[in-house]
This record gives sequence, structure tokens and C-alpha cells, in this order.
Amino acid sequence: MKIRIKGNSLRYRLTKSEVAALGMVGFLSERTHFASQALEYAIMTTSEGQLTADFSENRIVLNMPEKMIEELVNTDKVGFSDVSGPVSLLIEKDFTCLDNVEEDQSDNFPNPNINC
Repeated sequence: MKIRIKGNSLRYRLTKSEVAALGMVGFLSERTHFASQALEYAIMTTSEGQLTADFSENRIVLNMPEKMIEELVNTDKVGFSDVSGPVSLLIEKDFTCLDNVEEDQSDNFPNPNINC
């Protein structure tokens, strides 16, 4: 799971296995460890009808409606976006890059812009 934060924009990108795990468990979490603290970023299932996010105690939580998770898992839908207070939210499938990168992309979704 990757996050990108820029200003008041928060973007989560998920690999194939992470989308499957989110569908099965309803929760994903990762941590980045710094010298004195860790930053946790997570996705949790919610019964609400829209994406929301919160930050508390060094933890960013994206709350994602169960219906959106089901659609992300079972369809070709690429992702969802919304606004939570002043923050723009985006969650999407992570596609393989069009250019050569050193990052392992074996678990990424096939890029629809590649003509095979």
C-alpha cells in the first residue's frame, strides 16, 4: 500500500493482493518507522456512504464504505474519490508503470494503457 500526501490531498494506491485482502478482512495497515516514532496509515471499512479520513496519534485512517470495497474488488472500477473536510481523498488500484522503474511491480494491476 502506498500513500501520497501533497498539501490537502491524500492518495492511497493498492496492489492486487492488497485489494483482495481489503475485500476479505476489511482492514489494511502499514507503518513507516522514523527514529523516534512510527507513522501508521490504514484503511478501515465503514458503514457510512462516503470516504472519510482522520489523523490522530500518528495514524492516518481512510474510512471506506463496504459497498466501495466490494466494487473495487469485484469490478474493473479503478478507484474512488471524495472530500473529507479540507482534504481531497483518492483510493485507487496501483497499475504497472509505463516507463522502466526499479520497483517490484509483479503484484500491480496491468496498466490499461499498454497495448499488448
